[in-house]
Amino acid sequence: MVDPEITGGIAASTLSFLLVKLDAFAIREWKLQENIKKSVQNLGCELRNIQAMLRDADSKEEHSHQFTVWIKEVRDQAYAIEDALDLFKLKQESVWRRLKLRHSINDLIQDIERSLQNIQRTKERYRSMASYSTNAGNNTYLHVRVAPLFIGNVDTVGIEEPTNKLVSWALEPKQRLEVMFVVGMAGLGKTTLVHSVYESVKQNFDCHIWITASKSKTKLDILRTLLVEKFGCTITQGGDVVALTHKLRKFLHNKRYVIVLDDLWVKDVWESIRLALPNGKDSRIIITTRRGDIANSWRDDDSVDIHMLQPLSPERAEKLFYKKAFSRNGRCPSGLEEVSKSILQKCDGLPLGIIEIGRLLSIKAPTKNEWKILHDSLESELRGSGGLSNITKVLSASYNDLPFHLKYCFLYMSIFPETSPVKRRRLIRLWIAEGFVIEKGGKTSEEVGEEYLNELIDRSLIKVNEMDFEGRPKSVGVHSLMLKMILSGSERNLSEKTRRLSIQKEDFDVSQDLPCVRTFFSFGIGKVKIGSNFKLLKVLDIQGTPLEEFPGVIKDLLLLRYLSLRNTNIRSIPGTLGDLHHLETLDLKQTLVTKVPKAVLQLEKLRHLLVYRYNMESALPFDIVQGFKAPKRIGALKNLQKLSFVKVSGQHRMSREHRMIQGLDNLTQLRKLGIVELAKERGASLCLSIEKMPNLHSLNVTSLNKEEPLELDAMTNPPPLLQRLYLKGPLNRFPQWATSLHDLERIRLKWSSLTENPIAALQNLPNLTELQLLDAYTGTQLDFNSGKFPKLKILDLQQLEQVRSIMMEEGTLPCLQKLIISHCSRLVQVPRGIDKLIHLQMLLLYDMPGTFVTGLRKNGGQFRRLVHHIPCIHSYNQAQLEDLS
Repeated sequence: MVDPEITGGIAASTLSFLLVKLDAFAIREWKLQENIKKSVQNLGCELRNIQAMLRDADSKEEHSHQFTVWIKEVRDQAYAIEDALDLFKLKQESVWRRLKLRHSINDLIQDIERSLQNIQRTKERYRSMASYSTNAGNNTYLHVRVAPLFIGNVDTVGIEEPTNKLVSWALEPKQRLEVMFVVGMAGLGKTTLVHSVYESVKQNFDCHIWITASKSKTKLDILRTLLVEKFGCTITQGGDVVALTHKLRKFLHNKRYVIVLDDLWVKDVWESIRLALPNGKDSRIIITTRRGDIANSWRDDDSVDIHMLQPLSPERAEKLFYKKAFSRNGRCPSGLEEVSKSILQKCDGLPLGIIEIGRLLSIKAPTKNEWKILHDSLESELRGSGGLSNITKVLSASYNDLPFHLKYCFLYMSIFPETSPVKRRRLIRLWIAEGFVIEKGGKTSEEVGEEYLNELIDRSLIKVNEMDFEGRPKSVGVHSLMLKMILSGSERNLSEKTRRLSIQKEDFDVSQDLPCVRTFFSFGIGKVKIGSNFKLLKVLDIQGTPLEEFPGVIKDLLLLRYLSLRNTNIRSIPGTLGDLHHLETLDLKQTLVTKVPKAVLQLEKLRHLLVYRYNMESALPFDIVQGFKAPKRIGALKNLQKLSFVKVSGQHRMSREHRMIQGLDNLTQLRKLGIVELAKERGASLCLSIEKMPNLHSLNVTSLNKEEPLELDAMTNPPPLLQRLYLKGPLNRFPQWATSLHDLERIRLKWSSLTENPIAALQNLPNLTELQLLDAYTGTQLDFNSGKFPKLKILDLQQLEQVRSIMMEEGTLPCLQKLIISHCSRLVQVPRGIDKLIHLQMLLLYDMPGTFVTGLRKNGGQFRRLVHHIPCIHSYNQAQLEDLS
């Protein structure tokens, strides 16, 4: 798969990134010939003119074919400019003679200037074309979306439960105005659901109003509609927001009303409408929107609730699909079951997709061949003239509403295979390497990238596949039909202009000349041969491929910013890696590399250095994390934000490891630090270095071996922003400095062998969310006192061999959701007070004594009455599951 086709908004985004790059060239004192320097400046002026026009054009829903062709030409020229700028960089790297380029920089500049002159001559003509762009496509979008309001017998398969829930909410006496946001991605059936609720409850209110907001409606439009069309009020022409607000509040005073605001896009509109609505007794407002960010901004208001509409379950999706595809009896004929399930997987529970695809299939012959043709051609059917273009119209409205800087970030999701969730951190690092993330004052690129991702999630364009313990996305993806929509505009054939290449098939050999490729992905399916024709490559991600040696061609990729060889079998990296001066991420996780060369110190822009693996075959769990030997001057890499896991096993005062630990105090930008094999004598030095890391969020330290104590008491000013603390090895006492960390969210203590009860030291941490104690305490009893651990959600107790009882006083652990008890051989009864943990959702037991497990069984277990409120209770004995729920 290669680049998605570029729309007007994306072309404008491309120019934005290029203009930043041009400005950077102007700021730096590049030693260029004067004529070339002037040409670069002229390019910047021309690009700004073109960008302004594209921004205007992007506000239109559709454009003429001529204008679309012109946009493609602009994009091509923008990319040609990027090529020229990158060639400048290569020249500055002093390797010009080694590059076999077909054009000199001067030739490229002249070619671009001639092309831009042609664009300049026709610009005004195409500007007029842009002004005649139509919104015809929006008509189809509106037709599909509002159809449930006017068509009888609308399909309500799968929404019976949320309908009943919202009807109960609407009719329950509350003595005040209540607001419900119904949020979800396009095509989930928000309008259908709310219309069903509205029709069921409207007769119970003095006034009932349905308003379709849409993107085109302003707050004045909606206020006028409410007063004139819905209530029949007379208003003077040109009334402003304040006057209309007063009039509407007066009209609704002492009335019980229900108002539906359907398809809300703009926060400003809702805020103005909210001011116009009095706090009527038992009145209700229901808002449908795909903009979760608008709903979330009102979470602190206790009169506002949010219903996140979910895709249909597989059973309900199948029922709806068969009802549409086989309208006579709603049953799937024999022989079509397999292809039907495959099509349903593509729909991924989205009612719009299920209905539209079902309708299209209902007019086709019910044969395997016909259905397979549709299954294999979904992307073409989603195009403007295809049979499923209605789906595209509805889904693309969310994309069109994106600000420029997010459009490229969203389209980037098409690089990843449909069935492969993308890790949050990996995605953000890739966006940064691509140049999509623009730094803001006071925030790192990673923090800005996190904001971008959250906004795309809130706008229902990217879905969360897995959450971490903090409630943040751990892995994300794109809905299957949304991905198909993106891919429907993608180029599938390699050409000289290909810029992003994603290999998702076995054994791929790139033998042809691809001089413009900037991004190369392979997803571990087979062998991938990388040629020497990717001189301008910036992102190389070939993790998971069957790679045994470091690819020699990488040494020539001098513009590389992101390199991932994760999950490969390479054992070493060459010193020539030091020539990659632009490298920001070096990901060697789960490789066999145990040492990095001194040349890595030349990578002054490096932000993420990940060199470690989990040795799952180790007989000693303590040694499961295998780190790497770092150069003694690793502290010279002052831009590092993530460094893990570094071996520091040298014990001698003048050892290389000792000097390396002392040099870590230069890493003032570090967010995450992982240390393994720490000798007792090195603890004090490490503490002094950590104190110089004010931005540290995560600290992971493992001692030299299971018997070597961790000496970490020397710290008096710990990093104030620390959120995660992982300590593995014996502790004489829990570090006192950790009890002062307000932001601490996760603590894992392993093989600590504390004689003092650690609970007392930990219980007052205000934001602690997860606590793991693994062989961390040698006492016989754990006491959790009332009012303590106010935010703890996960408690994991493992290998506490001496513990005989656990006491949980009433009022402790008020937010606990998951309790894990593992290999506590002397614990024969459930924690006293577990019946008071009303939010506990999961109790997981691993190799616990028979008496303990027997007491939890139904029909006679002596502890059963104490855990009946817990929805999920699982016991594992030598990996065999017993469901005690």
